[in-house]
Amino acid sequence: MWRRNTGNMLVENPRIDLLPDGAPGPRRFKIKVADQKGRRGLVDSLLRHRYAWRGYTGAGLPTDPSVNKFTLAAMENDASIGTITVSFDGPQKLASDDSFAEEVNALRSQGRKLCEFTKLAVDPTTATKRVLAALFHVAYIVAHRIRGFDTLLIEVNPRHVRYYERMLGLKVIGSERLNRSVRAPAVLLSVDFSWVLSQIGEFGGQPERAATERSLFPFAFSLTEEASIMARMKAVQEMRDRQDGKPDDEREEEHLPSDLMPG
Repeated sequence: MWRRNTGNMLVENPRIDLLPDGAPGPRRFKIKVADQKGRRGLVDSLLRHRYAWRGYTGAGLPTDPSVNKFTLAAMENDASIGTITVSFDGPQKLASDDSFAEEVNALRSQGRKLCEFTKLAVDPTTATKRVLAALFHVAYIVAHRIRGFDTLLIEVNPRHVRYYERMLGLKVIGSERLNRSVRAPAVLLSVDFSWVLSQIGEFGGQPERAATERSLFPFAFSLTEEASIMARMKAVQEMRDRQDGKPDDEREEEHLPSDLMPG
């Protein structure tokens, strides 16, 4: 039975633009796949808390697994301090089709391979720009560098449009509508992943440049770190490929390595 994704509007702390840069040196947090029951429970709790704080409905992670989406968690001291979900275009379409079908279909007609970043939440008491940048960067690696999707869509509250334009280079392609899943206004933004790659190449791994480059890209991984993450993903995929034909109880369930930080 076909079911539309619901509750997928991108929601963020209202003072996300005031997140601290984060301490220099090695990152104390880890980016992990929310593939385990305990980890998904922590992520679900964070989402519900942040959505409820804003008065939004439709919070929480979906209970039905899908090959067309995955969720990342920023973990520190066994606590979830941030999360983001990536959804890929396919037969079930995208959450943004609900409010922005004309704009999304126009991109499809151009041959674009679309994905969404949704369900963003961060703990404002512990998260930093480094955490936010790492979540976006790993999501981008899987979506673009691994799976070959070329265009990102994000729905945001109109009051946060300027932040995403400045910090990630997103552009408005759909004017304000009602997002029915959270019963709040939303604007549709988009960016080509090829442009994101150019910014990562220029600024990634150089947090000292944040003083003059007012975006998240200086807090992203360097291209060397990105290559390390991709190598770990490739190694896990090769392991899964070698296990084809084994009994189900002997096969690895993960599509990605659990820990996605550079090794």
